[in-house]
Amino acid sequence: MASPRQRAARWRYVQYAVLVVILLAIILVADWDQIQRAFWDWELVKEQFPDVITIALKNTIIYTACGFTFGLLLGLVLALMRLSSVGPYRWIATGIIELFRGLPALVVFIALSVGFNLAFPRYEIPFGNLGVVTLALGLVGGAYMAETIRAGIQAVPKGQMEAARSLGMSHGRAMISVVVPQAFRIILPPLTNELILLTKDSSLVYILGLSLSGYELTKFGREGMNSASNLTPIIVIGLCYLLITVPLSIVVRRMESRAERAR
Repeated sequence: MASPRQRAARWRYVQYAVLVVILLAIILVADWDQIQRAFWDWELVKEQFPDVITIALKNTIIYTACGFTFGLLLGLVLALMRLSSVGPYRWIATGIIELFRGLPALVVFIALSVGFNLAFPRYEIPFGNLGVVTLALGLVGGAYMAETIRAGIQAVPKGQMEAARSLGMSHGRAMISVVVPQAFRIILPPLTNELILLTKDSSLVYILGLSLSGYELTKFGREGMNSASNLTPIIVIGLCYLLITVPLSIVVRRMESRAERAR
């Protein structure tokens, strides 16, 4: 009679065999010529360059960087307000955080691009579409980063604050000079994850009325797909997204591994 370990090994072999059979069936049945024409037409690939890099990829990086920078600053302010001993500061910060964590990013984009003009017809958001994207991504990302930063600050040993106060620092000075820098070393991996999410959320820029010079990757790929009736442009922009997100993911894993070793 087989032991539990032997039965488990046999079951794994069965699963491997089923997987091999499925893969072979797909390879034999699929029309690879049609798949290549639909997903990787070399002529269409060539047509995407250099604009997919010089316009779409560049704009995606700019939109993400601006949104992340604004969101990080907003998140830090909201986190400090959440930890404040002043009640109204905590209530305001909590309201803002819960509001923008609860709303889909698409709704925030629409509210800023359309709702702002309806509510304030005499005013415009500075820097046009870049300003709208920065605010929308920053508000959504800042709400999440605020909670991450708050958790990081609370993870710093209380003795650090007490030591800084014993040196004559005010509470605010000790928080900014001693506690917050240590908190950021703790929360770098989740902040990098938030940067990856904002990179993908930047695809929502498509709802704005953009000219070619303002296209980001998703808008660029959609226009190419619609004009060519082919998915090749989507595959190309997907690879461009991976050029951004895969290195960031590797950085996150290395930082997490380093943090684990430090413990």
